[in-house]
Amino acid sequence: MNQGKPGMLSTRRFRAGRRLALALACALLPAAHADAPAYYERYGLTPASPAVDVGIQPLGYPAGVLTAVLRHDRILRSRLEAQGQPLQTHPFQRGADMLTLFADQRLEAGLLGDMPTLIAAAGGNVSIVGLAKQSPTAIVARDQTQLRGLSGKHIGYVEASSAHQTLLQGLSAAGLRESDIRLIPMRVDEMPDALQRGDIDAFAAWEPAPTIALAASPANRIVFRGLSSDYFVIGKGFAQRSPQAVDVLVAAYVRAIEWLRLSQKNIERAARWAQADAEGFSGRPSPLPVEKIVAITRRELLNVPSAPSIINNPKAPMPLLAEFEFLKRLNKLPADGEWRKVAAALNNDFLLRVQTEPGRHETGRFDYHD
Repeated sequence: MNQGKPGMLSTRRFRAGRRLALALACALLPAAHADAPAYYERYGLTPASPAVDVGIQPLGYPAGVLTAVLRHDRILRSRLEAQGQPLQTHPFQRGADMLTLFADQRLEAGLLGDMPTLIAAAGGNVSIVGLAKQSPTAIVARDQTQLRGLSGKHIGYVEASSAHQTLLQGLSAAGLRESDIRLIPMRVDEMPDALQRGDIDAFAAWEPAPTIALAASPANRIVFRGLSSDYFVIGKGFAQRSPQAVDVLVAAYVRAIEWLRLSQKNIERAARWAQADAEGFSGRPSPLPVEKIVAITRRELLNVPSAPSIINNPKAPMPLLAEFEFLKRLNKLPADGEWRKVAAALNNDFLLRVQTEPGRHETGRFDYHD
């Protein structure tokens, strides 16, 4: 049941978290647009509303496929509505755009890449529930075979994304700094066309942008790959005030992956839903056929044996620790962001308590509508 406004967080902590996320979000915007209203403000989200508001990224796969399945889940919707908490999903161009909304509790859950996950967790705003993707993120260049050849070139990127992290790693490996290139902020779905037109010389992106660019011209080549992951996260305030709704949402997340793994037909059906979501958000037809979306989904989610679980080997460094330390050294995380908060975000039983009672949470029963 919805237990009302969050009373368990102090006003001081709430305001500090919001100020941190607001400052970060403003810093991530191109200077010319810093004062313009953000596109997501039209969603009319309010803190701790009765709805379960979930941030989705329909322009990337397999995240767009996974959230498309969630959006079509009748069991999820009926269970949340029975608690007086209807499901609402909201599309975002990038994970960084969700940070302010998690900080002030206007979003209850969402899918985020490594870098925004670390920023949100280091600010104490989310719990990291499970894995939603594990794959190479690529730097694609035109007429170049080595990353070092991009010195002084225009490179398209999405600020504070998993691909931005890959770009930073690639530059470091090549002995370059961000100041050695010309960064061009843009939407990930705009990058292949921008590269083809010559507006940029390279871009750093996740799927499907690399696949689209490679298919467009033999002059386009991958010059660096970095391993990135997406995570399903739950807002801390939501977890405290609505534990039953959290269980319902996590169960739907588990159920979606189980359903996708059942058959090729299911993946193709979900890929078509994801195509429609991407087209509705971007306003243009999807450049990838269903079979390509299916291949990406298999490779980056369904063929990851542990998914949705995040493997934590006691003999190895904790998940995300290396990325945290790397980004911290480059001053890409909030100055007061602490690893202990990220560790606390990873230390939860949301996924475990659903997986240990599959019958109660109906993770093996499927009811999806078209």
